[in-house]
Amino acid sequence: MSQLKYQPLGDRVIVEPQSPETTTKSGIVLPDTAQEKPQSGAVLAVGPGKYAEDGKLIPMNVKLGDVVIYAKYGGTELKVEGKEYLIVRESDILAIQK
Repeated sequence: MSQLKYQPLGDRVIVEPQSPETTTKSGIVLPDTAQEKPQSGAVLAVGPGKYAEDGKLIPMNVKLGDVVIYAKYGGTELKVEGKEYLIVRESDILAIQK
């Protein structure tokens, strides 16, 4: 995992998306425009959590190093030194790989 110089705020998480498949099962090479947008990746940074209406901090369910599946079009793309990352809310994370 790389060292990011960013710390997400609130209930946000920084994810490094997994590389999309570049070939089909039958061996056909897919151009960039035909590749599916990745929906899973490794968690690189986690915010402190979300505050409830009563002011109590609700801790995050995901932690550093988790591999997660997130909503297909959720999040904000972030490009740092040529690498692409995604900042997503915890509510956009659908599952944690065990």
